[in-house]
Amino acid sequence: MTNKPKIIVLDDDPTGSQTVHSCLLLMRWDVETLCLGLQDDSPIFFVLTNTRALPPEEAASITREVCHNLKQAISRVRENAENAGVKSNITSQTDKTEGFIVVSRSDSTLRGHYPIETDVIVSELGPFDAHFLVPAFFEGGRITRDSVHYLITEGVPTPVHETEFARDSVFGYHHSYLPKYVEEKTQGGISAESVERFLLADIRAGSLERLMQLTNNQCAVVDGETQADLNQFAQDVLAAVSQGKRFLFRSAASILTAIAGLPPQPIAPENMSQYVRGGKPGIVIVGSHVKKTTQQLEVLLQQEETMGIEVDVARLVDDGANESATLLTEVLHHVRAAYDSLKTAVVYTSRKELTFKDVLTRLEFGTKVSSLLMDIVQGLPSDMGFLISKGGITSNDVLSTGLGLTSARLLGQILPGCSMVTTPSDHPQFPNLPVVLFPGNVGDADALAIVAQRLSKNTG
Repeated sequence: MTNKPKIIVLDDDPTGSQTVHSCLLLMRWDVETLCLGLQDDSPIFFVLTNTRALPPEEAASITREVCHNLKQAISRVRENAENAGVKSNITSQTDKTEGFIVVSRSDSTLRGHYPIETDVIVSELGPFDAHFLVPAFFEGGRITRDSVHYLITEGVPTPVHETEFARDSVFGYHHSYLPKYVEEKTQGGISAESVERFLLADIRAGSLERLMQLTNNQCAVVDGETQADLNQFAQDVLAAVSQGKRFLFRSAASILTAIAGLPPQPIAPENMSQYVRGGKPGIVIVGSHVKKTTQQLEVLLQQEETMGIEVDVARLVDDGANESATLLTEVLHHVRAAYDSLKTAVVYTSRKELTFKDVLTRLEFGTKVSSLLMDIVQGLPSDMGFLISKGGITSNDVLSTGLGLTSARLLGQILPGCSMVTTPSDHPQFPNLPVVLFPGNVGDADALAIVAQRLSKNTG
């Protein structure tokens, strides 16, 4: 198909781009910025909403605002193309919101505001014939078989409801069998029995006929054990869309690779040190608290070229601005000492799990911690060689607040599932700075150390 639809991804943290490259990540969603994404040459772009860090009402409000602005941006781009006599993949449709595929990208371990976000997208950009749950993320060891979602650790598949992720205090759940997960999250609004199941055998045999029969925002769950499975499914999806079907996805990253159909990234992961500025040392910011991050942090801190700097976030629990300011001064003093001795400064939040009286208090505390981390980012040496951000929400805040970016160009992956972007050349503080967006739950125990070593190999 020569006239492929534009893929618009609303990403609830900035790690959904972890399987693609050479596209735009948008940190804002005003009409003008959205037009940049719509007009970009890449078939896909990402709007980083960071809604996973927000309470449900705020997540719904931001999703609604993005959709509202998208309708205006699409109209403007169509109008401009028609006035210029240019054919566009989003100009030939009569309906304001046809000609593209919308993806609500979320965590591959099923944590996020579902169905809140998809419900808002349907109300603003619908109607859709179906919405698909496709949580498989192969680079992160997440597969779906017989509609059950698994996390593979050291070759052993574990149903995700048996993992730490299912006990998340904000987004916990009890089912790995996706139809039951849907029933639980929709509080019975969608029954497990009514969910369409696309099993591995169905996908491998071809699904176009079934896809053409879906109507009325039918909920469907999709298996996937390998990228080839989702590539096959994506071809059928694109064929159905070309015949007028309108589909919405709630997914992890692997289906995006399939729908976008991009060639391999231009620069190999092991060669990405060429982006490091001036052979200078880099800095690592670690916000994520999942077990995997803590293991990776321990390995990183064993490397002799690193210096660990702990941020004791417990000091922020009952304090006002004074304690935060004191912490900031202390941390930046240690960062400068590490930097001057040509070490990689590793700034990490204390690992002790704190307890809170309710979800809202926990989210508010998370905002306070993030605010301090972003003050730290803004105080980092302006000539540092690179920055690694560990954790999805932390990475979103680094891009939008710490670095104050409107958009960034995605270079590709430095490790499977770990994206690298660069800041614009006209950035007032950190021009052309390579930034690694490292999700909390990706990679083995050595992964964070490997990324730091790859970028540090010419430092000094």
